[in-house]
Amino acid sequence: MTGQRPAAVRTGRRARTVLRPRRPERAGRRLGQLAVGLVLYAFSIAALVSSGLGNMPWDVLSEGASHRTGWSFGALTVLISVAVLLCWIPLRQRPGFGTVANVLVIGALVDPFLALLARLPEPLPWWVAGLLAVGGIVLNGLATALYIGARMGPGPRDGLMTGLVRRTGRPVGVVRTTIEVLVVTVGWALGGTVGFATLAYALGIGPLVHALLPRFTVPERKSSAER
Repeated sequence: MTGQRPAAVRTGRRARTVLRPRRPERAGRRLGQLAVGLVLYAFSIAALVSSGLGNMPWDVLSEGASHRTGWSFGALTVLISVAVLLCWIPLRQRPGFGTVANVLVIGALVDPFLALLARLPEPLPWWVAGLLAVGGIVLNGLATALYIGARMGPGPRDGLMTGLVRRTGRPVGVVRTTIEVLVVTVGWALGGTVGFATLAYALGIGPLVHALLPRFTVPERKSSAER
């Protein structure tokens, strides 16, 4: 029967098969949440870059590479994401739909958002720059909780971290810190912006995501034995 699936339900010593309706509304929520999260993530990147007070670690690298090559920030974001995905191969990580969407949506939107924020007056008043930095960090925490909570695949950088944790056996904090110190160092050497917002992001993003993720994680479908 279209739109239904069989599920085994145990009653005493016997098991019988019943038809349960699918949950298309849950799939719709996951797609919508993923899309909103990725759009907000792109805007949060643009907000921090535009503040001039420091970028997120991987965006220090993107900005530095952009300065050196003359390519747009968005184009370098996509290229770096693809390079990170190639690192998944020896780690035996598998991308999901959300992984590919992460690369394409954020890469496509960050340049338009940067162009939009470039209309702000130059030089930025200190309070505007501070608002962009703090707002960008908070918005990035929300965006991260939304797209991870959709459970449609990790972003390229998150997958690299979890893959290295699994292969090396090192703690998550050690692996993440090592990766981000490395990319910030290289990005800074290339001319990327490191500042107060970079440090504030490093210290604040973990607690933010920890607080918000349970609120936006789409629950997994229960098995028939649990119903």
